[in-house]
Amino acid sequence: MGIFCDFKAQATQEIRLGGQRATIFVYAMEGLENMAFIANAISLVTYFYGYMNFSLTKSATTLTNFMGISFLLALFGGFISDTYLSRFKTCVLFGCIELLGYALLAVQAHFHQLRPTPCQGLAASQTNQCQAADSGQAAILFTGLYLVALGTSGVKAALPSLGADQFDEKDPKESAQLSSYFNWFLLSLTVGAIVGVTFVVWISSNQGWDWAFGVCTVAVLFALVCVSMGKSLYRNNVPKGSPLLRIIQVLVVAIRNRKLPLPEMADELHEIHDKEAGVQNETLPRTDQFRFLDRAAIGPTPGDASTSISAGPWRLCTITQVEETKILIRMLPIVLSTVFMNTCLAQLQTFTIQQSTTMDTRILGFKMPGPSIPVIPLAFMFVFIPIYDRIFVPIARKVTGIPTGIRYLQRIGVGLVLSAISMAVAGIVETRRKSVAIQHNMVDSLQPLPMSVFWLGYQYAIFGLADMFTLVGLLEFFYAESSARMKSLSTAISWCSLAFGYFLSSVVVEVVNKVSGGWLANNNLNRDKLNYFYWLLAAVSVVNFGIYLVCASWYRYKKVEVVNQEENSKSSKGKQLEMVTI
Repeated sequence: MGIFCDFKAQATQEIRLGGQRATIFVYAMEGLENMAFIANAISLVTYFYGYMNFSLTKSATTLTNFMGISFLLALFGGFISDTYLSRFKTCVLFGCIELLGYALLAVQAHFHQLRPTPCQGLAASQTNQCQAADSGQAAILFTGLYLVALGTSGVKAALPSLGADQFDEKDPKESAQLSSYFNWFLLSLTVGAIVGVTFVVWISSNQGWDWAFGVCTVAVLFALVCVSMGKSLYRNNVPKGSPLLRIIQVLVVAIRNRKLPLPEMADELHEIHDKEAGVQNETLPRTDQFRFLDRAAIGPTPGDASTSISAGPWRLCTITQVEETKILIRMLPIVLSTVFMNTCLAQLQTFTIQQSTTMDTRILGFKMPGPSIPVIPLAFMFVFIPIYDRIFVPIARKVTGIPTGIRYLQRIGVGLVLSAISMAVAGIVETRRKSVAIQHNMVDSLQPLPMSVFWLGYQYAIFGLADMFTLVGLLEFFYAESSARMKSLSTAISWCSLAFGYFLSSVVVEVVNKVSGGWLANNNLNRDKLNYFYWLLAAVSVVNFGIYLVCASWYRYKKVEVVNQEENSKSSKGKQLEMVTI
């Protein structure tokens, strides 16, 4: 009787794990960590240029590389999370690395001996009379920067999946809560970014960069404390081996078996159903796409179970392992279709801030700093995310019968359309800005134009909505569609879209400048043809959306068979087979 009570108490405790209360700590970590990251992402150029005496070109390139590598390294963080550590441990480990990076940057910013002598005025910087940072000073800077990049990459890869793990995808009620989770995750990210581009940017501008980096260090420290406080409530994943290794095995075995004929029946392909009792095993049924990969599941002697068991993973793969590879291949065109949208985002962040320096930035007597301009789209996202989650999704759910209101690919598509509209509106606003400069004879003037900076809010607001649809759509899509063995790695792939977008942005500017004869080469926005550039981005975005439609229509959502082996251990007739369409 006592054993039964202990078992019942243990089961009750297990049921109480996860859920919405566990995600509160995830939201807190994301908000605090993103506050530090975004604040530096939009204003580090001024630190490189004013404190480290980098040229403007090197400052911009250093920031672009830092941003791109930060998101690209998310693949490494996702690999570690799926292969070696739980998602909670990954968040803590990489959070500590990020903490160390900010602390190092704060120390360098505080002690002038670790930085070059500041330039004495603008004339000195323009005549290259500044003393550049020496190798030791640059080494400290880049060590701190890329410790931050490595740390934030692991957090961005594992943290969304850690929160999503708190909900059961197979439970209809929790499946709806899972979709809502991604919306509130974006809201916590947005709140952190708003504080970063206002409060932290103000500190860096008025109190000094040592204070700003110090605030970032404290924020990440509190982020680690918050996520650790929820440890007893988390449903933790168990790493199940390298997902990349499983994919490579499928490719190698498929090539080795390339001359073998494919069986007509899916039952003739190798699969394992005799796992240990008490565990729910996710198996994926065979699909018709990429059929050449099915050869990896053809055993040496089909139908001989003993031979199948004795064959190693480099000679025989399961059909589930093959389908995991197919899923990843199917998802790649989707993420590649969103890269150009993030290229537009990089251009909008760069040129919009430059536009703001030529406009009236006064708000109720307060002058808004240029790096704080991104607060406009963040404010719109802050307002519209709850509206989308609490009003639009329930209405759409009643119409479509889909727990998420609309499917993931539809949500991403809406974001791509809004991105194209945003670029077109940006072109119209820039045309208006240039006409004001010509009308008031201020083409070459350094004085702000009699035009409010809030005109830029139109393009930023629309793009903020585009980001709300696409970013969350990608995170939700990759988490839901990936196999149980590679949730973090697949989530990290969605961040790679941002990385490639940042890397592509500089290439786009250079190519456009060369082909157009210098639309953006005058170093004077009033003489440049930025409006033409925005309209070109809008046109390419429309073409990109057409490509996305082809990829989305070709994509096939995965199906999952969950076999409960506990009933198998009691009776061979007790096996429960449930087909779930994600």
